Amino acid sequence: MPDNAQQKRPDSPWHEGELAIQRSLGVVERMDATGRNFVRSFMPEQHQQFFPMLPFAVFGAVDAQGDVWATMRAAAPGFMQAPDAWNLDIRLPRDPDDPADAGMGDAHSIGMLGIQLETRRRNRLNGAILRDGDVSFTIRVRQSFGNCPQYIHPRHVMVDRRVSIDAEPLEGLDARARKQIAAADTFFVATSSGEGVENGGVDISHRGGPAGFVRIAGDVLTIPDYRGNRYFNTLGNLLLDARAALLFVDFANGELLQLQGTGEVAWGEHDLPGAERTWRFKVSGGWRGPTGVYA
Repeated sequence: MPDNAQQKRPDSPWHEGELAIQRSLGVVERMDATGRNFVRSFMPEQHQQFFPMLPFAVFGAVDAQGDVWATMRAAAPGFMQAPDAWNLDIRLPRDPDDPADAGMGDAHSIGMLGIQLETRRRNRLNGAILRDGDVSFTIRVRQSFGNCPQYIHPRHVMVDRRVSIDAEPLEGLDARARKQIAAADTFFVATSSGEGVENGGVDISHRGGPAGFVRIAGDVLTIPDYRGNRYFNTLGNLLLDARAALLFVDFANGELLQLQGTGEVAWGEHDLPGAERTWRFKVSGGWRGPTGVYA
């Protein structure tokens, strides 16, 4: 288990959970310099130009009860605009059929990932929502950074609403959900550090691997943790708050599957191919709905 005892540097972008893991793996000094150089409190110009190109984005949100939600929202490219380096304006109406909307009110923390699957580019930010109506909102940036393209499966994605899928709640994994997970080579995970954590907030991250890389046993998913950027945003959050949400997207059918539950890291478990460790997600519920995009 990571050691939390040491103090963080005052200029570090990492919160206590991320730092505990970095220390336990002996990479904290390297990540201290990396974080200060690459995790910014503003969007660099290339990110400001990138987000308006996208037909969708994925979001992580937390509702009033502290439960984490993940969702995908789509519209014609240009629905996101950056008027400056500190604000991202998003023209998306509130959606009462999307349970994640409960965590997307004014002043709520939010995590966002913009990912262009055909080029394997992805950039992330987290911040706070500024909202004065129901047709749009602004994310005031707290942290902004890019990620490398590894584990991203290329797809050409377009906005397409020809197929209508009604949103429906799930109490656990039904046969349809199990089939979708078993075939998946991509999913997204939303986590939160919990309230009052310095440099904390909500994060949503991409995970990819060969089809079937997520193992299913009952209502527990076992997920390989491959070598990455050493930021440990997801695992660091899970160390502080086990609640999480997973988002599986069926791009062929325009359907998303969002699962809620709790995550726990198995630090010494290396039996999945290519994994440095594994983590388990115990499903408590979820929902199924439309993506609005196809590939």
